[in-house]
Amino acid sequence: MQEYIYEGQDKEELLKQALEELDLTEDDVLYSVTKDKVGLFKKEVVKLHVYKMTEVLAFIKHYLEELTDDMGLEVSFETQVREKQITVRMYSDNNNILIGKQGKTLQALTTVVKQVVKNATGVYPYILLDVSNYKENQEKYLIRAAKTIAKEVEETKNPVTMENMNSYERRIIHNYISEHFKTVYTESEGVEPNRHIVVKPKED
Repeated sequence: MQEYIYEGQDKEELLKQALEELDLTEDDVLYSVTKDKVGLFKKEVVKLHVYKMTEVLAFIKHYLEELTDDMGLEVSFETQVREKQITVRMYSDNNNILIGKQGKTLQALTTVVKQVVKNATGVYPYILLDVSNYKENQEKYLIRAAKTIAKEVEETKNPVTMENMNSYERRIIHNYISEHFKTVYTESEGVEPNRHIVVKPKED
């Protein structure tokens, strides 16, 4: 994964220069900014560190290939980069091992991959890591649950506390209810790993 470094005084100008030279759009790159003081008068210099998203994706895929090989799994990959999101879908000879109980292994893999990329680039990318269609099916289940509970709160005017969820699952619930219900709202409560959503009625 090649790093492209641009130095100057203004981040926006450096980003414009980088995109022109690399013939890419902002959605096609991952970048971070550092600042150094140089010279006798400690003049501040902005450094833009740029990485092509396609190379970041290849870096992630290679890392996952080695990791799953060490786990003794045969895995094939489908990958995509779209609007700054890196999607990696894995298909293995034992999907249950990759998913883990209640998706905890998949969640842990996602956390590790994000940290590895952060260590290499200085940036946390938005990564969707999935095994077969587990997350797609999980999202459908969460939406069904959110719909049922929101309707219950609408009718009873009583708040309902949902089970503990990770941030990805909570975001699905928050987004769905805020987009589809006007008379109820959601709040996250508790401390990780026991953080959960409470669906509440809006006051008239």
